[in-house]
Amino acid sequence: MLRRTLIAALALCAFGAAPIRGQNTWREQANRLAGLLDWHSGSVVAEIGAGDGELTLEAARRVGASGRVYSTELDARRLAHLEKLAAKQKNMTAVKAAEADTNLPAGCCDSIFLRLVYHHLTRPEEIDASLFRSLKPGGRLAVIDEEPLPGSSVPEGVPENRGGHGVPQKILIGELTAAGFKVENVYDEWPSRDETHLIYCVVFRKAGP
Repeated sequence: MLRRTLIAALALCAFGAAPIRGQNTWREQANRLAGLLDWHSGSVVAEIGAGDGELTLEAARRVGASGRVYSTELDARRLAHLEKLAAKQKNMTAVKAAEADTNLPAGCCDSIFLRLVYHHLTRPEEIDASLFRSLKPGGRLAVIDEEPLPGSSVPEGVPENRGGHGVPQKILIGELTAAGFKVENVYDEWPSRDETHLIYCVVFRKAGP
């Protein structure tokens, strides 16, 4: 029951987010991430909880034929859609995610990003460790998420310390630094869907050798 509830929440909330106000195309959103994460020809990138794959495709265009983009999903229907995209987009690989593991290869990525997904994680400590393993030394992680809306409910199975639907930036940073990441930059005013959603982005780095 819990797993079905989580999948439904991911599909409806995290992966079906409305277009971003003031930056209302996936291409514009990808441009911003590309600059923060240094996407270039030959880069290896992963999107966690890719939904319908709009940002994955934008990333794939930027890393070129010599690069690779991993696109992960927990929801079976959306994963099937990503697999169809990957059959046409040769530098894209669809990956079935798990609640406690990204299922990405170890040390595979130059950068990883999550957009409005982290606050749905039911086992964040284990996912954080998996994210750390999947990055190359010196690799970057970008987490775009939102402060909890007042009066909102924590999704079922998610840690109660979130305080609502979302994740406080301080808690996000605490969890990921505990996993070994270092904070590189914090963007408090990431483009939001509307004035009620306080969206932020934190960029982390995995220390080099």
